[in-house]
Amino acid sequence: MVSGCIGIIPQMVAKRRKFIQLREKFFQQNGGLMLQQLFSKLDSSAETTKIFTIEEVKNATNNFSESEIVDRGGFGTVYKGILSQNKIVAIKKSSVVDQSQVDQFVNEVIVLSQINHRNVVKLLGCGLETEVPLLVYEFITNETLYHNLHGAGHFSSIPWEICLRIAKETAGAYLHSATFIPIIHRDVKSTNILLDDNFTAKVSEFGSSRLVPLDKTQLTTMVIGTFGYLDPEYFHTGHLSEKSDTYNFGVILMELLTGIKALSFDKPGEERNLATYFLSSKKENRLSLILDDRIVNEGNTDEPTG
Repeated sequence: MVSGCIGIIPQMVAKRRKFIQLREKFFQQNGGLMLQQLFSKLDSSAETTKIFTIEEVKNATNNFSESEIVDRGGFGTVYKGILSQNKIVAIKKSSVVDQSQVDQFVNEVIVLSQINHRNVVKLLGCGLETEVPLLVYEFITNETLYHNLHGAGHFSSIPWEICLRIAKETAGAYLHSATFIPIIHRDVKSTNILLDDNFTAKVSEFGSSRLVPLDKTQLTTMVIGTFGYLDPEYFHTGHLSEKSDTYNFGVILMELLTGIKALSFDKPGEERNLATYFLSSKKENRLSLILDDRIVNEGNTDEPTG
């Protein structure tokens, strides 16, 4: 009996050593060393952003239980989790492992670590000891602006006054001047704006954002964005500036004004692209025909201009 127990001990030690080595491998693979180095240069982020262990993440999500999934898409899976002291969080787990995704992950952690804004989803930390990296955010309860605008039975339920506030809060979350180094989001759209119980806007998804050096007004980058929102000038030249985010925001305003999706492939001709459709309607003095009824019923009955 004793000899049998003695034989098990080396196996347990070897298994434990292999587990530790795997954790260390994933930590490095997911940019752990780079993040540690960058955090050391960002005093404020070192105090607010935590690197969670695999045990903490598994405990929070009941070992990534299917019952805790709140969203699933091409980017990965989002789980609802409960940390110590019953703090509810959202944990985003990437779907694939490649270097470009790791670079975006590291970029998002670094960008959000420098932001403390009531209309930007708060990053609480990250997990680096699993095969794919994890991001841990505050949990936002009322889904996305896109879902609330275009989901069945949702659009008519949002008062126009709240729509105006959502627009104002989203505009206020643009970080061109809210941080020491301006930040260009590059992909602000209605699916990347979360709403809480009070319909407060929270801009999310900063994986493709760029920090703009103070001595520059634009950057030349690989074009990243979403058709329907993508700034045509940026698309054709690759020159990224604050105006690119402003164009995104303009499309969101059009969504709020009309209740129409930014891109609708099931519609004919110019109606497929909301920006094109909106501008041509304005030019031809028929804008009032595509505006949502609430603007007439609740808002200003004068046709929008500008």
